[in-house]
Amino acid sequence: MNKNITLGEFIIENQKHYESTSGEFSRLLSSIKLAAKVVNHKINKAGLVDIIGYSGITNIQGEDQKKLDIYANDIFISAITNREVVCGIVSEENDDFIILNGNDNSMSNKYVILLDPLDGSSNIDVNVSVGTIFSIYKRVSPVGTPVKKEDFLQKGNKQLAAGYIVYGTSTMLVLTTGNGVNGFTLNPAIGSFYLSHPDIKIPSKGNIYSVNEGNYLQFPQGIKDYIKYCQEANEDRPYTSRYIGSMVSDFHRNMIKGGIYMYPNCDINNKGKLRLLYECNPAAFIAEQAGGKATDGFQRILDIKPSEIHERSPFYCGSVKMVEKLESFILKHNT
Repeated sequence: MNKNITLGEFIIENQKHYESTSGEFSRLLSSIKLAAKVVNHKINKAGLVDIIGYSGITNIQGEDQKKLDIYANDIFISAITNREVVCGIVSEENDDFIILNGNDNSMSNKYVILLDPLDGSSNIDVNVSVGTIFSIYKRVSPVGTPVKKEDFLQKGNKQLAAGYIVYGTSTMLVLTTGNGVNGFTLNPAIGSFYLSHPDIKIPSKGNIYSVNEGNYLQFPQGIKDYIKYCQEANEDRPYTSRYIGSMVSDFHRNMIKGGIYMYPNCDINNKGKLRLLYECNPAAFIAEQAGGKATDGFQRILDIKPSEIHERSPFYCGSVKMVEKLESFILKHNT
């Protein structure tokens, strides 16, 4: 595959893989690309302008919003809305879904998008990588009517596309449309994303485990036992513990190098902390398309039927053999 190809050229060349050939889907992906470049520019100015620190506002999850959370949310919603290609949006930062019905075109659009505009924003103040993650579906309500909640409460296996952007030492957009996973790195000199990581595959085995071990005492016993297994000296262990605190960044590292990312349920988060619709589902879709696996410990993430927009779920994702080993420890304590 030509590594000099831009993301825009890649989208055009692969139009045949998309649900629609009318150009709507391509325009939606282009709006995400544009928003990512704007957010990247602002992140790179953190510390130089007044965009770090807390805003004084709390979101629907009860989390204090950073100034950049609000900025990134506004930029992505504005870019997506202005292209007039979706009929509704769900964002981590908004209490309810956004209905785009200001004109007949909005109600005639086929797609909805769900996103976390700035995952790991608490890392901004200390200059550590953060990310954006998104998921795209085809609506299930009749075209020409206002979007409904049911359009967003679809199983992850109905996703048309998913992706994430990592804002780090370089800015990278990773995308799947159901035909493998490809990574594009931003060339800041000319403002274009170029194909840098074609056909990404997660190694079936890895030696990295990523979990917030500060919550260890509150984890289910099966998770505790698996962590101890990872730490044991053996022919291929102990594994290396790596945890950034931004799901997108941790997931990206493990996808490239091989590993497992874990966010269990625990005493303080009895349903887990990650949101199913716009964190777990897109990451699971990307992982499976790259040859990996994602589970809540008992079932495939993409087969879970959501009931709420901000629903949470335990999440374990990464190299197949590592996830399957974890599942064996969970099963042992639930039979």
